[in-house]
Amino acid sequence: MTIPMIDCHQHLIYPEKYPYSWTDDIPQLAGKSFRYEDYLELVRGKGEIRTIFMEASPDDPHWLEESRFVKALADAEDSIIDGLILNCRPEAEDDFEAYIESVQHPKLVGFRRILTEAPEGTSRKPVFVVNVQKLEKYALTFDLCMTASQLSLAFELVAACPKVQFVLDHCGVPDIARSQMDPWSADIQKLAGLPNIACKISGVLSCCAPDNATIDAVRPYVEHCLEIFGWDRVLWGSDWPVCCTSSGLTQWIDITRELVKDQSPADQHRLYHQNAERIYLKKV
Repeated sequence: MTIPMIDCHQHLIYPEKYPYSWTDDIPQLAGKSFRYEDYLELVRGKGEIRTIFMEASPDDPHWLEESRFVKALADAEDSIIDGLILNCRPEAEDDFEAYIESVQHPKLVGFRRILTEAPEGTSRKPVFVVNVQKLEKYALTFDLCMTASQLSLAFELVAACPKVQFVLDHCGVPDIARSQMDPWSADIQKLAGLPNIACKISGVLSCCAPDNATIDAVRPYVEHCLEIFGWDRVLWGSDWPVCCTSSGLTQWIDITRELVKDQSPADQHRLYHQNAERIYLKKV
């Protein structure tokens, strides 16, 4: 029996609704639609798959409109979207709690602010830290989208918000294309020493060289994260449609299953859905 999966990192892109400037230089994504219906078609036949929507960063201020749109998708009676991770701007001087209240929804599980493209030092601003700390009151998570060179900044933020649950996206974006394990591996180990962060096994195929997005290329990075974080603090995500820049959603599903096929069923259940149920959906 195939183990059910919760895809913790599923984007949707609707260029007819909003501009997504970050896709302009990515031929596989630029100007193309990646809709909810497309995702459903791709995962058909791949086992039971539920999802957690991850904000797709349409240009300012359209991410506010995106939040309203995906809530409607999640509200549909037959929706497979179990959770919503919405965009936010903790660095703004505005009332952050008022913003949280304005986007409240039964399926809201957390927020993300992409820090790879934010001005340098954004996560160190006192207002940013204080606002992220406020997520504890609402039992909401904060996803960290930071590159390998920013993991020291990630450590500072997670340590400064000990009562907030963080999730590191894409294994910390290692430089797999150049086979760079260090200092990424040591920084991952240091970050995993903090109890309030989990690691999302996602996005690694996009870190590979274009002609080498293979199981052998990603194996040492995935296995390092599984070992360092342990099976209770890892989650699975597709990063669709960004995964299409190097491979594809179904290929990543197959590669993940191959990578962990020799692990115990209990550990696979944790990776594929149980940790997501606990960390994001608060079901266990």
